[in-house]
Amino acid sequence: MVDTEVRKRRRVGGGAMSAFIVLLTIAFLLAAGLRLLGIDGTRYMIATTALTPYTTAAGVILGCLALLLRRWAAGTVVLLVAVVLVAAVAPRAFPDSRPNGVGTALRVMSINMLAGQANPTAIVNAIRNNQVDVLTLQELTTQAVTALDNAGLRDLLPNRVFQADPTASGSGIASRYPLTAKSLTPPATMRQPAALVDLPGKQDIEVIAVHTLPPTAPEGPETWQRELAGLPTRDLNGPPRILAGDFNATLDHVGLRRLLLNGYVDAADETGAGLAPTWPATTFWPPPVTIDHVLVDNRCPVDTYATITIPGSDHRAVVTQFVVPAP
Repeated sequence: MVDTEVRKRRRVGGGAMSAFIVLLTIAFLLAAGLRLLGIDGTRYMIATTALTPYTTAAGVILGCLALLLRRWAAGTVVLLVAVVLVAAVAPRAFPDSRPNGVGTALRVMSINMLAGQANPTAIVNAIRNNQVDVLTLQELTTQAVTALDNAGLRDLLPNRVFQADPTASGSGIASRYPLTAKSLTPPATMRQPAALVDLPGKQDIEVIAVHTLPPTAPEGPETWQRELAGLPTRDLNGPPRILAGDFNATLDHVGLRRLLLNGYVDAADETGAGLAPTWPATTFWPPPVTIDHVLVDNRCPVDTYATITIPGSDHRAVVTQFVVPAP
């Protein structure tokens, strides 16, 4: 009888604490299940999946806390699931081995201009400082084109395939090298121009400025899924292909993972920066997530990746260098 009373006293918090741990466990398992089972579903489910790195950290903490409080069943289950999530998320923080590649080094930068409000001088300075060869722009307004040219964009990247718009739906590609406009995606809510970049030598490259509709919009989930599915996979019979822009998706979403299984690598993930958030750029709510990407044809070894704060935009610019192999 005494031993039983001692054991009960050791369970800190009693029944109320047990109920609280159970509720937290259920919430964690539901969030983890969305990621592990590949369920995008509603906009709330999609937003929850975007927070998978935070869910993973919370699961580790919750599991350890539950074991510390002697809630053995809850702690064991939570930690086991958390370990599976860690195995999926943690590798993004470590660089992958880089294969040897001989060819043309190319630097690509992408920035969402927040309906043209991003500071044009800051963008041009980032292009100059990072020696950018190809730039993709999302939410490119007609007024922003004029502002960028006044800041010196045309002097640095004189070739362009722009589909600017008075609203936030415009996008564009600017390049140091000649461009030929192409049509590589079906019609979408936002403009998604594509171009063949005529690089020095025999090997060229295709670039698509990606901007899918945010899935958190009321009409967003189905449209977002359809637009992600409409992005082209790698073409082994054609030039290497690059998808750069605002995917409104993280590496935990099914649509983006499907692209990575079809011939692309994520430049941030390749260089150990896969957990570096890109949106929102300057606030901590909602929790920052990584939704801007440069997906590189896996025939192209990735060298570097960085994010850059651009005043006036709620997204951080992303810039990467990779090698376009000789044919």
